[in-house]
Amino acid sequence: YSQIELRIMAHVADDPGLQAAFRRGEDIHASTAAAVLGVALEEVTPAMRRLAKSVNFGLSYGQTAYGLAQTTGLSQEEAEAFIRTYFERFPGVKAYIERTKRQALEQGYVETLLGRRRYFPNLANLRGPARGRAEREAINAPIQGTAADIIKIAMVRLHRRLQEQGFRARMILQVHDELILETPEEEVPAVASLVREVMESAFPLKVPLKVDLKVGENWEEMEEMA
Repeated sequence: YSQIELRIMAHVADDPGLQAAFRRGEDIHASTAAAVLGVALEEVTPAMRRLAKSVNFGLSYGQTAYGLAQTTGLSQEEAEAFIRTYFERFPGVKAYIERTKRQALEQGYVETLLGRRRYFPNLANLRGPARGRAEREAINAPIQGTAADIIKIAMVRLHRRLQEQGFRARMILQVHDELILETPEEEVPAVASLVREVMESAFPLKVPLKVDLKVGENWEEMEEMA
């Protein structure tokens, strides 16, 4: 999957800006940099994109301004300003973070989009770093957990479709949000098309699920497929 956790974040946060960028097929990190830094998309530099990428992924893990400063070399004040501006541009993300922390505290658990729960029974009794760590885990659990749910759905459906359609191709490995298949060379075009269809339709998000396909003789030597 391509950036599945950020796509899930756009869905659960219900943020119009993030959702619009994904629907337009934009580079989400460059788009974020343009929105937060107030520059045109074509003016985004590699350094700007790297900073936005750190924030996009970091906030889905509940990263603080201190954490952003540590990973990017920004000062604490610069990191706070960047996150503040990010939340102004993408208010749905901030609302999701606060809503999820409140749910974990009041209900003692958070849920994936498919209803799988992660429990935080002692959150109210935690203080200091332990409280912060638990809150970050609560923020991320619905996102990372939903990504895990979605790829499991895709795996079950793909296994079934491969058998039903008589392919010799077989799934041999799952690595996080990636599936690895072994297939006869003559089946590659048809199997690749099936993989894309099944994975991209596994769960209805408010933004498109996107799959990047690669093919090769071994895992190290892979080439992009259109």
